[in-house]
Amino acid sequence: MLYINFSQSPTALAPLAGLTDLPFRRICKKFGADITFSEMISVNALIRDSKKTFRMLKRADNEDRYIIQLAGSDIAGIIKAVEILNNMDGILGIDLNCGCPVPKVVAQDAGSSLLRDLPHLAKIVEAMKKHSNKRYVSVKTRIGFSEKTPEIIAKTIEEAGADFISVHGRTRSGGYKAEVDYDAIRRAKESVKIPVFANGDITTYEKALEIKQFTKCEGVMIGRGAVGNPWIFYQLKHNEKSVDKSFIKSVVLEHLELMREFYQDETGAVLFRKHLHAYSKSMPEAAAFRSRVNAISNVDKMQEEIENFFSM
Repeated sequence: MLYINFSQSPTALAPLAGLTDLPFRRICKKFGADITFSEMISVNALIRDSKKTFRMLKRADNEDRYIIQLAGSDIAGIIKAVEILNNMDGILGIDLNCGCPVPKVVAQDAGSSLLRDLPHLAKIVEAMKKHSNKRYVSVKTRIGFSEKTPEIIAKTIEEAGADFISVHGRTRSGGYKAEVDYDAIRRAKESVKIPVFANGDITTYEKALEIKQFTKCEGVMIGRGAVGNPWIFYQLKHNEKSVDKSFIKSVVLEHLELMREFYQDETGAVLFRKHLHAYSKSMPEAAAFRSRVNAISNVDKMQEEIENFFSM
């Protein structure tokens, strides 16, 4: 059975709603991401047999260490979702979302809301571990809901039976804009024996190395830092301080083609706009380029625009 070699400083692509779909995960895996996570999957949608949700579960052919992230709070529902995933091949693990700060998720007592009731969080992890037939059960968490309690949270998750933890260094109250507290991640790591991934604002090769050394975590989990910059995984894998970005056009075109294949309609082009915003960041005439692609929903026209812009 496949496993994660935590002694080899693994890198993980974080689950990002609306971004880490199959095409993007395939690109990141190609560049060296050791572990890929699905977008956040609603337990309720999964057990209701949502076609859209089952499409989100699909795995790229190069994803050998693929983990599904679930969001929910009802234990019975989570058990049903786990049992559905038990019948699916190609899944290495199941992850519980304890970090999403979005109000509609928190209102359902899911995501980061679980940090307000650690005994219930522990029961969920215990149930997942008991009913899952996958190699790993893990948790992605923040360092608290309003107050920072990283040690208590990490210990609770470990004692409930999780195999590893991914720690985002902000509280729920901190949203996505508060400064990431890497010392809190380090304290979480020091409080447990299971492996820990450091997560939060890891946007460059240098920052990844710095955070890994400071926190002493087994690995780093990169989310938005990989959007428009998927080769960050190649840099970490091969210890390259810089990468020749002259091939950026070929990467963007490959990504677009994967979107075309996966979505097979205008959805692929529309969803790809946000990636083009990231790929073109800091490039000359990027604002005008973004304005043009925002009006394009045809893949062929978008390809033509990419050819022209990234050849400048």
